[in-house]
Parts: sequence; structure tokens; C-alpha cells
Amino acid sequence: MLKSPASDSTSAPINRAETKAKIEASEKAFSLNAKDKYYALLFLGPSLLILGIFIFYPMFKTLYLSLFLTNTVGKPTVFVGLSNYINLLTSADYLNSLAVTMVYVLAVTALTIALGLLLASLASKKIAGIGFFRTLFSSTMGVSVSVAAIFWLFIFNPSTGFLSLISTWLHLPAIGWLTDPTWAMVAVIITTVWMNLGFTFLILFGAIQSVPTTLYEAASIEGASSRFQFFHITIPSISPTLFFVSIVTLIDGFKSFGLIDLMTKGGPTNATNMLVYRIYKDAFYSGNFAQASAEALILTVIIALFTLLQFKVLEKRVNY
Repeated sequence: MLKSPASDSTSAPINRAETKAKIEASEKAFSLNAKDKYYALLFLGPSLLILGIFIFYPMFKTLYLSLFLTNTVGKPTVFVGLSNYINLLTSADYLNSLAVTMVYVLAVTALTIALGLLLASLASKKIAGIGFFRTLFSSTMGVSVSVAAIFWLFIFNPSTGFLSLISTWLHLPAIGWLTDPTWAMVAVIITTVWMNLGFTFLILFGAIQSVPTTLYEAASIEGASSRFQFFHITIPSISPTLFFVSIVTLIDGFKSFGLIDLMTKGGPTNATNMLVYRIYKDAFYSGNFAQASAEALILTVIIALFTLLQFKVLEKRVNY
């Protein structure tokens, strides 16, 4: 039915009034949102200031210094562009440190996750006295780097160390744990895995405890073996946690410094001269802050690439 002109004329003021009310409501909402933004900035301001001073400024300062030559106190002198990066990537010593770091990181990551998963699986068993072993497995979380280094230096001591005494008792040839290049790397890997094992065990143990028991009961009814249950129930169920642990462990491996400094000083013959320890020596021993800055940025890129690779490869196998 056609509307009369009179009805159109009466509805127009109502529509204008509704439109005006909507505009006022939206302006009020916008003013509230702007007010919320000020409050958010007020609360975030201190954190942003701290991040700017201690994170972003050093990062840009490192990038700036890597493009110059510097004097012994870190002041830039001559702009050289990418020469510091080119010199590093064509240096046999730096490439050796890079290779040593890769071996160390991959070994530490693989062994830490494998042993942590094994211990977490064993600790999930309902047997007498398992609480003591759960505490024992996670106890390394409370050990500092310096204490761990002293403890393992005593074990690896060539004359009075625990391993040396066992070798003598079994009439085995003595091993230079910290003097032989190959065994020094093994010693550092063992110590790092021992240090990381408590955290990894605790995280994986919590993940295994959260797996529904009904899945295992149904598998047992179907006659599935313990091995089948582990690889087809436990691993897929805790895959997000495994993914998280693998990323954290790999990044921590690249950043290892304390144990290297206290146990081997990068030796013998640069066999344990990791990238982070090399940055420390170049900056604070040699006074070459420009080269150390370039090394720090290269290490940042390497960590980012490995993390991205893990996301691309491992995330596809994660069951959320």
C-alpha cells in the first residue's frame, strides 16, 4: 500500500531524532575509548620506558656500532658499512665458533628433551616412592650456574675427580675431560643437559599428568602395548608442550655463557668457544666492540631463523 505524503513528513523528524541520538551515543563511546587509551598508556608507560632503555636502545646502538670501527672504549671512529660482517663470515675462527655452537645447541636440545621426556614418563608411573624421584629429577632447577660448575669441575677433575677415580679403579685409560678438545665439548654438554633437565622434566611431567586416563584405559582394553600408548597417545597429547620446550631449550642453548666461562673459558684450542662467549671476549677482553656488535646481531638472526624453522616444521605436527 502506498504511503501518503503526510506520513512521510511525520516520520522524517523521528528518523532525524534517532540519527542524532545514535551520533551522540557513538561520540560518547568514542570519548570513553579515548579515555581508556589514556589510562592504558598511563599503566603501560613505565614498562615501555624500561623496554626502551634496556632493550630497544641497546639493540639499535648495537646495530649502529656494527657499522663502524671503534676504539678501546667503544666509541665509533670510522664508518665501514658491512665490512665487520664480511670479515666475520670469512674468518676461519668465527666459522669454527659457529660450527661448535651448532653442535653444542643441537646436542643439548635433543638430549634434554629426550631425557626429560623419559624421566617424566617414568615419574608418571604409580609405584612406591615415586614422589622422592620426582623431587630428585626436578632438583636441578634450584641449582645456580656457579654451583653447578663447581660441582662438575670436581667430578671432571683429572686427579681427584669422581670419574678419574672410577677409571683408575676399573684400570681404564684416563680421559682429559677438560683438556681434550673432544671430551671438553662432551663435558660441557653433559653439564648443560644436567642443568636444564629439572625445568624440562617438570614441564613435561605436568603435561603428561594432564592427559586423560580414559585414553590409556581404552587402549589397554584394545590390547595396545605400553610402547604403542606412549607414541600414539602420550606424544600427540603433549605435542604443544614438546613444541614449547624445544623452542625454549634451543634458544637457551644459543645463549649459554656461564658454564663455558667457569669451566673451560672457551678452550681447549677454542673447542668450546661458543658464539656468546666469543662476543664477550671480543668486547671486554679485546676491546673490539664493533666486531662484538656484529657478532651479536648475527647471533640474533641465527636464533630467529632457527625459531622460525621450528615453527614451520614442528608446528604442523602439533595437536591442539
